[in-house]
This record gives sequence, C-alpha cells and structure tokens, in this order.
Amino acid sequence: MPHNIAVLGSTGSIGTQTLDVISQFPERFKAKVLVAGNNVDRLIEQAISHKPAIAIIADEGKYTKLRAALEPLGIETAAGTAAIADAMERDDFDTVVTATVGYSGLLPTIRAIRAGKEIALANKETLVVAGELVTSLLKESPVKVIPVDSEHSAIYQCLVGEDPATVSKLIITASGGPFRTWERDRIQTVTAQQALRHPKWNMGAKITIDSATMLNKAFEIIEARWLFDIAPERIEAVVHPQSIVHSMVEFIDGAVKAQLGIPDMHLPIRYALGDASRLPSAERGLRLADYSSLTFEKPDQEKFPCLTLASKALTEGGNTACIINAANEVAVNAFLHDRLSFPGIYELITEALVNIPYIATPTLDDYVATHHATIHWATEAIGK
Repeated sequence: MPHNIAVLGSTGSIGTQTLDVISQFPERFKAKVLVAGNNVDRLIEQAISHKPAIAIIADEGKYTKLRAALEPLGIETAAGTAAIADAMERDDFDTVVTATVGYSGLLPTIRAIRAGKEIALANKETLVVAGELVTSLLKESPVKVIPVDSEHSAIYQCLVGEDPATVSKLIITASGGPFRTWERDRIQTVTAQQALRHPKWNMGAKITIDSATMLNKAFEIIEARWLFDIAPERIEAVVHPQSIVHSMVEFIDGAVKAQLGIPDMHLPIRYALGDASRLPSAERGLRLADYSSLTFEKPDQEKFPCLTLASKALTEGGNTACIINAANEVAVNAFLHDRLSFPGIYELITEALVNIPYIATPTLDDYVATHHATIHWATEAIGK
C-alpha cells in the first residue's frame, strides 16, 4: 500500500518537487491532500494528475473555479485557512509535507502534530515563529519530524547513529546569495530583479529574497536550535559559494561530518518522504572531480545585518522571532513591488521590534496576535 501524503503548498517550489518525487515512486507514495495558496490553475492541474481525495485553496475567492473543475471528477474541494487546518485531522493520510511559505504553515503544522501525523518540515517559519511551543508539543507526542530544508536535512543525516552528547557544533552553510562579492555601498541600490537571481538554487521569490538578505540563514539558525535541541552559541553559519556541502556537524573529538550533494531539493525531499531511508535517483549525482575547489568563508554581518537577527531572536526569546518573521513578510513583499529599498528590509524589521510589545512567555494566541499586529503595523509604516 502506498504511503499517503498531504502536501501543504503544493504549487510552490518545494511542493511541485515533492509531487515529482511522489510521481517517481507511485508504488510507495500517494498524494491524498493538496493545498495551495492562490494558484488555482496549477492546483487544478495537479489534482487532475494526482487525483487526491481533496484539494484546498487558501484564497476563498478562487474556490468557485476549483470546485467547478474538480467536483465532476469526484475530488472533494474546500477553501480557506480554517479548512486547511481542519484537513490536518483527516484519517486518509499519514505524513504532512509542510511546504508553505511563511507564517501560514504554523497553525496547520500544530494541528497535524496534535493529530499524530508525521511531519516532513519544509516550512522553517513554524519553528522560527513558535519554536518553544512546537517543540513542547512534540515532546508530548510520538510524532516524528524529518527536515526537508537542505541544510537541516544535511545535519539530520550527519547525526544518524551519533550520540547527541558528543556533538560540539552545528555548522550551517550558506551560498552567500547574489551579492556576496558586492561592496556595501553597491548593495544599498539593489533591485528586486537583481535579488531574484540566486546563483545556485531555484526557489520561490520570498525565499530567494530572504537568501539575498541572509535572513534565511538567520531563520535556519533559529530552526536548528529548536529542531536539534542545541544551545544557540553552538550553531554557526559559514559561507560556501559552491553549495555542495549542505551543512556539517563537529564532534567533541574534533571530527567533522558533512553531507554533500548537488544543489537539488529532490534529494532531501526523497530522504524525508522515505522516512530517512535512501531512495534511488535517476539523476546524475555529485562528481567531485567537476569542482576544482570547495571554499568556505565567514559571513559579512556588516553587509548583511539581517544575519544578526538570529542572535537577537534567540537571546531575547519570547515573541521576538515572531515579530521578525511578520515584519519580514511585509518588507519582502514591499521590496518585490518597489515600495521598499533592499536595506529597508532590515530597517523595517528593527523598527517593528521597537514598536510591537514584547511577550516573554507567549501562548499560541499570543503568537497569532503578535503576527497580525506586526503585519498591520509594518503595512502602515510602509504606507507612510
């Protein structure tokens, strides 16, 4: 019997690659639930191809079109954020791939954990926004979480068979983005078109901009802190422009284990869906002879101040990371629409941290309220 999968964010970069993997192993996997944000045409195409039990669109304005296309085929349809969260409690799937972008992944993931679903985690913001809350839920649950992000998948793979007590440090690699070699003054005038040209990875617009500011790497440090239950001071980022070494683990005896591979998200997706087992790939693998050198360098936090927000979020705790994430969502959207400069992304986030009330021990309701308050404040700030 195939392993039944729910794909949150099925029309995005990770979601479409997840469906690629499901298609490659029809005897092992079946897409039972497909969830998209607003790309109803792509969702309809995917549903016709994969024949899930249900297809859900977050944008309720697109529901009529979805229902008209799929209900004659016997595919159930629904719309809205409440329907997405409720779907996580269905009994016709076992694993959820959380491939949505941003805060939208938090509530469905929490519902899935409470429903006892296995989690293939590609939505880093779930642990960025509410890491303490989510990890406390996981401690009370038999649910397994396998990361899909290439960096966290690499660390996960390096830790297999190792005693956590022997881990000295987690080393998260970063490509450095498109502006790694630019002078600081030149970065001040970056355009959205320039920032969207990532040198190695093919990702969605939001994640690509986060990579360019290096806030994506700050988020990955925060995620790693909760995912692997390790002190923040034992996590560091290193720039690795070739994107072949996806991350490393240093042990107390001085040994360093690394996971290498070509920049292709199908590999960590296969590993997560396969429940940490190795599934064959028809694609050409890594050939080290093709690379004359693999280089590493310290990230420049003066050029990329967003990277410093990881330390701030983990030091202050509470709802700090939630504020950072929400302000960044507004800032990136404004930058992509030429309403905010590239340096303005960091500036808006730091202003939000001053203007949004700090909560030391937030509940889930506090996280939700903080997110919406920050979105409202940041939107008004840009408007002014």
